[in-house]
Amino acid sequence: MSSDRLDLAVQAGALGDPLPPRIAVFRPRAGRDLSVLGTDRVHVVQGFRPDHDAFAGLGYAVSPSPEGPCDAAVVCVPRAKDEARALVAQAVALTGGGPVLVDGQKDDGIASLLKDCGKRVPIDGTLSKAHGKAFWFRGGDFDDWRPGAPDVLPGGFRTVPGVFSADAPDPGSVLLAEALPASLPRNVVDLGAGWGYLARAILDRRGVEKLHLVEAEHAALDCARANIDDPRAVFHWADATAFGPDRAYDAVVMNPPFHVGRATDVGTGQAFIATAARILKPSGRLWMVANRHLPYERHLRTLFAEVRDVGGDSRYKVFEAARPAKGGRA
Repeated sequence: MSSDRLDLAVQAGALGDPLPPRIAVFRPRAGRDLSVLGTDRVHVVQGFRPDHDAFAGLGYAVSPSPEGPCDAAVVCVPRAKDEARALVAQAVALTGGGPVLVDGQKDDGIASLLKDCGKRVPIDGTLSKAHGKAFWFRGGDFDDWRPGAPDVLPGGFRTVPGVFSADAPDPGSVLLAEALPASLPRNVVDLGAGWGYLARAILDRRGVEKLHLVEAEHAALDCARANIDDPRAVFHWADATAFGPDRAYDAVVMNPPFHVGRATDVGTGQAFIATAARILKPSGRLWMVANRHLPYERHLRTLFAEVRDVGGDSRYKVFEAARPAKGGRA
């Protein structure tokens, strides 16, 4: 969300003048300046652990889901259309007819969302700045935008709007699951576990006594809890790049993300690889999948003594890496 847009909207009276005592801010990303709203009156609703922790560190009240009613709300528009609509519906219900300010970038569909909201309720104001738009309104009926029952995919997997690959298993995860050996070590970590597709495949392998599902997105981890009914599974709402003690696990399986917004971000995948090397025992092994255009091989060979290609297709590559070198190797 553009801090300039937020400042201008507040100055225009989008949330009332004076500002109300309790304002919910849905899904702001780390680094966004909310100071115009006042720390004491803001409740940040953010289920992505790194962003959650960033706002908590600034002294804001933060939780993965709303906690009680509020007087006004700000919705920071995410990329997924269904999730954006669900957040607007939540904000309207939470305020009980109070003001709702919606803010987003052009490439996240803010213009379409404005048009759809305008069909349901009078829009009190709009402004455009920094490749995005903000608009605000009061009340309206958005109940049909509220999420219903979770989607059920083949295999009985349940997902919700906004989680990664909500409509079907990611093809890279499917290839990685197929490439896993019939037997795995006892203590395994699924880094970036999502809604649990890979976790189920891991638990189907012989030898697994404990599986740690590590996922930063709270909604995805909730889906994983519903999808994985196995006493060997342990669920961690955590940033995968900062997870776990050193040298504790026998194996890591992962399909690391490679986008921040719409931009490719190789650094996130490299951070996942570094975490895997850090948390694996000296005898530990890593299995991971990545898009073919992503240059992870050099980073893998810096942090693991053995790296080999064990599968994939024209779009994806699957690696097995062994013997993590503490702090890297020359």
